[in-house]
Amino acid sequence: MADYDAVVIGGGVVGTSTAYHLVRSGAKTLLVDRADVGRATYAGAGILSPETNSRDPEAWFNLAVEAASYYSTLITQLQAEQEHDTGYAQCGALVVAVSEDELEQFEEARQTILSRQERRGLPLPDDLRVITSDEARSLFPALAPVHGAIFNRRACRVDGNQLNRALLAAAEGHGLSVRQASAERLVLEQGVVSGVVIDGETFTAGVTAISGGAWSEMFGAQLGVQIPVQPQRGQIIHLGLADTDTSSWPIVSAFHGHYLVPWPDSRVVAGATRETGAGFQPHSTTSGVHEVLGEAMRVAPGLAPAEVLETRIGLRPLTADTMPVLGDLPGWSGIYLATGHGPTGLMLGPISGKLVAEMMLGGEPSADISAFHVSRFQTA
Repeated sequence: MADYDAVVIGGGVVGTSTAYHLVRSGAKTLLVDRADVGRATYAGAGILSPETNSRDPEAWFNLAVEAASYYSTLITQLQAEQEHDTGYAQCGALVVAVSEDELEQFEEARQTILSRQERRGLPLPDDLRVITSDEARSLFPALAPVHGAIFNRRACRVDGNQLNRALLAAAEGHGLSVRQASAERLVLEQGVVSGVVIDGETFTAGVTAISGGAWSEMFGAQLGVQIPVQPQRGQIIHLGLADTDTSSWPIVSAFHGHYLVPWPDSRVVAGATRETGAGFQPHSTTSGVHEVLGEAMRVAPGLAPAEVLETRIGLRPLTADTMPVLGDLPGWSGIYLATGHGPTGLMLGPISGKLVAEMMLGGEPSADISAFHVSRFQTA
């Protein structure tokens, strides 16, 4: 008899969500978490506004809409099952063109966002609409005068660390076992993954999930397959605005690849660099800090008096097509992948864990994840 029904490798938001959904369904589950410095969950911005995303593929958008909807269900569950703050709140989001060089991208984004809204009938026109520069600055007083703005009133934010702590506490309340250690290798038996070795000790399991974030690829060599995930370093900077009430300010995104996320404690998070090829080096750099602060000042010059509180570094698990890897692994049984979420791990992580857990329990996922199967890379 196996020691566990399921083992989950990796304790970021994706792995913890997977473990939570497994144990909540009655599976005896072990979560193995090495707690690596630079885990993406620690530094993620937590922007939950798929309706204003015009960058990612349609398959991503469809899953993200499901993910945003699922958040309200999950948060209600977590509030009933444990006592920690989930870090989740509705705050609204602005997409803005600050300079003339952004106008073409803004117009393309406007057409994509509003045509999707018309096709779906959601969000309602009062919730997602084009607004004036003055309206945008009334919502986010530090903002520069803008050439165009779209406001999504229904957008939310989530603190990844608080969410992860709440997921873990709820999962432990359902009987989850946790080991803070390294999963050294998988136990392989004639095409079947039957457990993991932790600190020299073997733990058998019916199914295993690899949710190791940027470190997931390390198991590929043992399995004889490529798990196509590489670290992308992201540097974000927390800014303090003493005596300024930022609790009602919305998220702001412009078109040079950065964002501003306000929090209720007179704090605004500015991010983020996207440093592909930086390797496993979770430290800040002069160029990264310059990039983030420069863009923050371009978009919101009213942040000039802010105190620099801290810089956080996250190593995002990035795939070549920027979409996650979810599902089983061809050629093997008993093994599942839940990784590769890149910069949208907090957006997709909770529902990804739910869907992969459903598969690990022998069922069909409750949303279509065929576009995220690892075979799309192996075929190419």
